[in-house]
Amino acid sequence: MIAVHHLTGDVDGLRVFYREAGPKDAPTIVLLHGFPSSSHMFRHLIPALADRYHVIAPDHIGFGYSSAPSVEDFPYTFDSLTEVTTALLAQCGVHEYAMYVQDYGAPIGWRLAMSSPGRVTAIVTQNGNAYTDGFVDAFWGGLFAYAADPGPETERPVRAALSLDSTRWQYENGVADPSLISPDAWTHDQMLLDRPGNADIQLALFRDYPANVALYPRVHEYFRASQVPLLAVWGANDGIFGPAGARAFLRDLPEAEVHLLDAGHFALESHLDVIAGYMRGFLGRVLGG
Repeated sequence: MIAVHHLTGDVDGLRVFYREAGPKDAPTIVLLHGFPSSSHMFRHLIPALADRYHVIAPDHIGFGYSSAPSVEDFPYTFDSLTEVTTALLAQCGVHEYAMYVQDYGAPIGWRLAMSSPGRVTAIVTQNGNAYTDGFVDAFWGGLFAYAADPGPETERPVRAALSLDSTRWQYENGVADPSLISPDAWTHDQMLLDRPGNADIQLALFRDYPANVALYPRVHEYFRASQVPLLAVWGANDGIFGPAGARAFLRDLPEAEVHLLDAGHFALESHLDVIAGYMRGFLGRVLGG
């Protein structure tokens, strides 16, 4: 078995939980999770990579086992989440790395890359958008309406995204055989979502989400200037970020590698071996090891 360490860093008094495995002198891969999950979503991917790579997977503030201060005590924006991740990586002595981004992990990853372009050696994006292509309106329409005009009427629909039914839907929607999806995944996420005060945290991040879209033109400039090696491995049946979001990377990164899978939003739950295989091939070509 690959030894996976479960560790905690301290960033300005905030507890930041992270999983770490693999030889520290190997190329590093940073795994950045999405909503409403945590580094728990990478529990099987980490050992699938750590024989060859040094792997770090943090829990964002407000998620997983990291601190979840109230909205009065921490500014829940994607800029702030990125600052904490930057500080944690510095504490871990990680100065150059590839990254895997999914959902919320993508806007955090893009900020990391643009702040220090030379440090990011490669990108794997799994249903992590950098373009408005692929935004599924049935999911996003209500969220953007709430962000534009927060209030009781617009808040009510987005609060439904914090329910058990919605969390389970994110895991099972678009999956050909839902029996492959362990209920442990959505149950774990929901228990953490249901903590007192967590709904306010998630609503704050919903309100900040348009800032990520506003950032996209700068992200595209970064892609064009850097030509960073990129693998898009995508659940094509995702009801949140559709397959057009994967193809869009080819506009600015024509050498990008794009694979569409018969999977949903949390594609690692049903297609772990396929994704790990694509990653090992891609990272072996661009990083060695």
